[in-house]
Order: sequence, then structure tokens, then C-alpha cells
Amino acid sequence: MRMALDEAESALRAGEFPVGCIITDGGEVVASGRRAASRGALENEIDHAEILALRKLYRSRPDIGKDRLCIYSTLEPCLMCFGAILISGIRRIVYAFEDVMGGGTSLLLQAMPPLYRDMDPAVVASVCRDESLALMRAFFSNPDNGYLKDTHFARYVMSKDHASGK
Repeated sequence: MRMALDEAESALRAGEFPVGCIITDGGEVVASGRRAASRGALENEIDHAEILALRKLYRSRPDIGKDRLCIYSTLEPCLMCFGAILISGIRRIVYAFEDVMGGGTSLLLQAMPPLYRDMDPAVVASVCRDESLALMRAFFSNPDNGYLKDTHFARYVMSKDHASGK
């Protein structure tokens, strides 16, 4: 998770939403990503850290056994990223800070169509949570950062009382 936090810090320094992600095979980092395009002319909702890490993985290690991989993200994967992780075959997800607005890991997979129904990912939450929270607070404290400003997530991050999680 420390390496994912380094990616998130790099994103923050670049003025992006501070989310970082790494994918490991055992102890080896096989791909990484950080949130991009959360501001500026190319702003979009596709260039999430997890999606960019998955793209790097497929480009650099297309033949790797996905079932033995673990993905670490500084923010709980959103529904889009959670679905992409599952479809990719990764079954171990570790994240730092809960996404109270768009997190996808609590989705009841048994109620989903067959593609997802039998998937049983291991999800570990709150690893280095305080470090990720500090990056989020730094982002929302900067008036130049408008991404997700005035949303439920931003208010949650900046509130004094959010220790209870979701």
C-alpha cells in the first residue's frame, strides 16, 4: 500500500485527484497507476488509477495469471473499477479509504448477472486509511481543485467525524 500511496502523492503533486494503485504478483509490482484527467481540457471519468494500472498490466504482462494477483488502491474502487478488476480475474482487493459516494466493493454479487454472481473476491479495507485520508484532505483543502468539490464525498473527507466508515 505504501507504493500505492506514493502514486497518489504523485497525482496530488500533479494537481490530480490523489488516488494511486499498484498490482502485485506475490511480492513483485507488475503494474501501477495514478488518477489522471480529473481536471483540465481532457477531464474524464475513465482514467481512474485502477483502470490505468490494469491497462499497463495488459500491455506489459498479458500472459500473467490474474488469479494470483492482488490490487492495492488508496481509495475503494468505484463500481466501474470494481467490475473491471473482477472481469480481469483479480480476486484480492486491498484499499485504504472508503468511497462513501461511489464505492463498489460492497455490491452484492450474488444478486448480479451470471458473469459476476460466482465471483468471490477477498476485500481488505482500511489499510493505511489515515495516510490516504490525509492526501484527500490536502486535495480538498486546495481551492484550485474543483473535482468532486461540494459532493457527499468531499464533505465526508473534510468532516471531523467520519471514523465510523460508511
